[in-house]
Amino acid sequence: MSVVEAASTAERLLRESGLPRREAELLLCGVLGCERAYLIAHAGDAIDPRKMRAAQTWFARRRAGEPVAYITGRREFYGLSLSVTSDVLIPRPETEHLVDLALERLPLASARVLDLGTGSGAIAVALAARRPDLEIIATDISEAALGIARRNAREHAVEIDFRRSDWFDALGPERFDLVVSNPPYVAEGDTHLEEGDLRFEPRLALVGGEGGFLCLHAIAAEARQRLRHGGSLLLEHGYEQGERCVALLRGLGYLEVVDHRDLAGLSRVCTAVWRAGPGLGKISD
Repeated sequence: MSVVEAASTAERLLRESGLPRREAELLLCGVLGCERAYLIAHAGDAIDPRKMRAAQTWFARRRAGEPVAYITGRREFYGLSLSVTSDVLIPRPETEHLVDLALERLPLASARVLDLGTGSGAIAVALAARRPDLEIIATDISEAALGIARRNAREHAVEIDFRRSDWFDALGPERFDLVVSNPPYVAEGDTHLEEGDLRFEPRLALVGGEGGFLCLHAIAAEARQRLRHGGSLLLEHGYEQGERCVALLRGLGYLEVVDHRDLAGLSRVCTAVWRAGPGLGKISD
């Protein structure tokens, strides 16, 4: 062991990381298995050389652009620590608003929920953690993603029925009180796909066709046959897709269609109610 290695401290590693302080702290906490408060309180403590080298490797990966969540394998969402890998999208704060809106619309008694394109299971796990009485089915076309989602459900001791399905295809005749989805909605060829964290995330979970609207339309159209009378559909969409999403839902016969903005003030989630019957939410494409 060299003198330099023995003398390395948390503060020195952070200073020399070449990263924004907050990112470097998150990574070092991941290596050390500690909370940020502990790191701050022990900034002058010597770091074990093996952990020092592990931290430097993680810093280098981040400097190369790899998302912090993929490096640490964890991401916080709705107050829950979730496992994530490059097989799933990184859960984002704006999607927490989708969970809030879902909880507001669920009946007080037990209800049936369908989460389409569950990915890491973030939405389904958050709902189940808040409402253990819910019967939740969560689908994804990716078996690797479902593996991560199942792991998160186990870690948080929640009951969710995970199924491999291309949207509704593998489902039986079930109907639901609420259908929720954060589907792919980035347009094919969008330049943002080559920027930031998106470069590392699975294209299957990002790209929603040439105009980014293919999945939103497919879900909205078929959800009418899957919702109980008075049930709600909630769709996260791109910040420039709000008006188009509202028009789509109204055109498909949904009622009480509202577009909601996230904490940044951007158009983000459309909510709508399905009421079947003559002259009331009649199905027509």
